[in-house]
Amino acid sequence: MASLDRKNKSFCIKRIISSIKNSWNGLKVAYKNEQSMYIHLVCTVILLLLSFLFEISLTQWLIIIAIIGLTLVVELLNTAIESTVDLVTEEFHPLAKVAKDTASAAEFVLTLTSALIALMIFIPKIMELF
Repeated sequence: MASLDRKNKSFCIKRIISSIKNSWNGLKVAYKNEQSMYIHLVCTVILLLLSFLFEISLTQWLIIIAIIGLTLVVELLNTAIESTVDLVTEEFHPLAKVAKDTASAAEFVLTLTSALIALMIFIPKIMELF
């Protein structure tokens, strides 16, 4: 296994811009090809609108931002794992299924957790309206 040669990895704006472009391309690919990413982005907009509308506290803002970020990150990791498995084998393999299913399950668990947290923040605020 080849080791990374850190001496050739000079710090420069060109490399930073290239890294940002690659990351942006990854976001675009996930948004265009993954239904879950689209759904998460719609939920993100809704959460942000509710957060402004109900004027949530700083702590609640931090929690909302954290669950949004975590959910999007795990969805991106799920997409990366699924793509890597598809690259390695096009044939059905039980371990490939385990890898894809457990990556998807991680996203599912986080989505349920995030939804529960959001409900705990917004239901009391909605109830105050009545």
